[in-house]
Amino acid sequence: MNKLLGSAAAMILVLGTTGALAQVNQHQQNQTKRINQGVNSGELTHREADNLRDDQAEIRRTEARMRARNGGQLTVADRARLNVMQAEANAKIYKKKHNNRDRN
Repeated sequence: MNKLLGSAAAMILVLGTTGALAQVNQHQQNQTKRINQGVNSGELTHREADNLRDDQAEIRRTEARMRARNGGQLTVADRARLNVMQAEANAKIYKKKHNNRDRN
């Protein structure tokens, strides 16, 4: 019985962490797609896109530092900080895509 409860608890921890990780990665993928789409449609200049890609790289570096500090895991506070960074990047992507500058 104790083994069963221990296994169930471990499974919940793994699945909970996996879901949070998937959310962080999904944000990154969506934002990268939006940047690429903006370049292809002419909504973003190449300079704007490079700047936005630098922001995405900084988020990835920050995540890597957080994981290195915590044995490969993200704490609740780490995930919250990454979500804030991604929300800020998301707003910046929107602003750059709608600033009426065309690359053409």
